[in-house]
Amino acid sequence: MKSTWSCWRLLPIHKHQTSNINLKVMVFIFLLCVTGIGVFWREDISLYFLPHDERPCACDQCLSEDGLLLSQNFSKFAEPLLSVNCNLSSADFNWWSHIPGGKGSYSSYKTTVDRIFQMLPASADVEPPSPDRCRTCAVVGNSVNLKDSHYGPLIDFQDIVMRMNRGRTKGYEADVGTRTTHHVMYPESAVDLDNTTRLVLFPFKIRDLEWITKAFSTGFSRKLILKSNIRANKDLVMVLNPAFMRYVHHVWLRKKGSYPSTGFMALVLALHICDEVHVFGFGADSDGNWSHYWEELKNKKLKTGQHPGGEEYGVLQKLAQHQIVKFYMGRDSSLSI
Repeated sequence: MKSTWSCWRLLPIHKHQTSNINLKVMVFIFLLCVTGIGVFWREDISLYFLPHDERPCACDQCLSEDGLLLSQNFSKFAEPLLSVNCNLSSADFNWWSHIPGGKGSYSSYKTTVDRIFQMLPASADVEPPSPDRCRTCAVVGNSVNLKDSHYGPLIDFQDIVMRMNRGRTKGYEADVGTRTTHHVMYPESAVDLDNTTRLVLFPFKIRDLEWITKAFSTGFSRKLILKSNIRANKDLVMVLNPAFMRYVHHVWLRKKGSYPSTGFMALVLALHICDEVHVFGFGADSDGNWSHYWEELKNKKLKTGQHPGGEEYGVLQKLAQHQIVKFYMGRDSSLSI
């Protein structure tokens, strides 16, 4: 209002002055004022709104808008999934190869990766963001707090339903749902999948990469407690980039603990491939243990193992507080790590 009034003061107020000012000058000044106000207003509101066709998704809030995660000091990773052209730096390999149980040379890693992409698609098929669609995800952990939660229908409603390890649905449909589009696993937690579910391999060592090539072909014959063969659609396999694992540990968890848990890495992966993320089944029991909804925990001193459970849960709470994810805490909202 102040700038508008200043413009109007330039216009003549007394009748004897009016005749001395050309009408065209008056119109010019008036239009100049209106134009200035319009430019000011447009610049002001453009900071808050984007035209619909320029927004990356059709959600109220899009995770693919870079500023959303950056506002919480989290940046996005360029290549969360391994592809035929993905190069692993020496720093990333050295960190990854020192995860407990990991060993082997960089040349062995390269040879194994080359063999993988002779059998699997050259790159993972991830739906890109679109202004016409909101890609919603349910990340379903295995916490005991899912029992009696009745989240099943809400989980199944999401476009992507991501489960992990030995997470079960049969007999628990009301609480955990029935659909699975992406199943995260590593060899020790492998389960058979139907022909439409994506197997998302989280490799913690070179042997895990060797396993995926043999489990689909000749069978993995080493004397370990592993599935020698797996039933799944090899054209739908995704492999997590080891560099992404290090990124999660360094950027998201500030190097706390030995390495991130499968569940936390699945959550961060969802933040990279979805527009809206709903999180279920995360958190410890009342004794601080990571116990599962389908079994009675035998080791009452498990806590969160080698993983930085407290730090992971704190980051999740922060994401929920700032409405970056929607966190459903389960039957008992007091459950925490």
